[in-house]
Amino acid sequence: MKTGLKITAFAAAVAATFGTAYGVGQSVNPIVGGEQKTARHAEGGHAAGGHEGGGRTEEAQDGHAGHAGHGTSAAADAVPGGLQVSERGYTLDLRTRHIATAGERTELSFAITKDETGRKVTAYRREHGKQLHLIVASRDLTVYRHLHPARTADGTWKTPLELPKAGGYRVFADFTPQAEKEGLTLGADLSVAGKYAPRELPAASGTAGAGDGYEVRLGGDLGAGSASELTLSVAKDGKPVTDLQPYLGSYGHLVALRSGDLAYLHVHPNKGGPGPEVSFTATAPSIGTYRLFLDFKHNGTVRTAEFTVHAGQSAGDHSEEHGHRPPVGRPSVGADRLRVG
Repeated sequence: MKTGLKITAFAAAVAATFGTAYGVGQSVNPIVGGEQKTARHAEGGHAAGGHEGGGRTEEAQDGHAGHAGHGTSAAADAVPGGLQVSERGYTLDLRTRHIATAGERTELSFAITKDETGRKVTAYRREHGKQLHLIVASRDLTVYRHLHPARTADGTWKTPLELPKAGGYRVFADFTPQAEKEGLTLGADLSVAGKYAPRELPAASGTAGAGDGYEVRLGGDLGAGSASELTLSVAKDGKPVTDLQPYLGSYGHLVALRSGDLAYLHVHPNKGGPGPEVSFTATAPSIGTYRLFLDFKHNGTVRTAEFTVHAGQSAGDHSEEHGHRPPVGRPSVGADRLRVG
């Protein structure tokens, strides 16, 4: 075989290999429930008193989805958010990549830059009351922070941050540049120095505590590769909460992170009243294990209910707890429907 033909054949083989790997890597998925202590909300995000968030958001006014890969508008085979530091011509430039001491308050600094010019982005669309949402989660998904940093005139974002333990973390910037119609989520790694002891994910359960007598029950039917409705019902001291307060323009805010690569799935609630139920429409692109974080506001305080979720299993089939992990991959259409609750 001539040298030119050998090179062509080799290139074709490499392209096919990477094409297959890309298809597998695209799969992402959600959901069932587990009880966990309430996630703390650091400064600039969820704290006692929280952020006010009533009224219609710009997303509702202009009619576009705002977040890339969020809600039902995302195709089932879309690349999950947060897996890349650069996407669609934008880069998350995380200035604070290492924190010296766990439990010590520090300042997290970053910018969003335009790849074409290298300049910092200074104009953003407001989504759910904010120009940018920042999520920080530990690699073992037992620490979660939802923050709203402040932006300086030159485009640098800053927020106070305190992380309770050493180890690896992932930082997610969720935003929509003014020049774009669709939003995107970029991710970068952050480390905290010190002795690190990873924790096991809490067992899956249909209920989760949120502190001070609050309990959230998760129910619904989630199908891999198709849109399904999830319902979260909030109670306090055993009584339904019917006066939830708007937070970021809605009565609930939901984030899901896939265990393993921390793929980011962000969904928002359907229209409805102030409780006790908040419903969400979500699409699970693949089966797998997830952490689900629901933020809600009541009596002036933003709280978080955390669930461990196995997409592709029934609520009572927690085979992973016995050492059998659910397979990760793309199911056939209509397969692996999950009953929650």
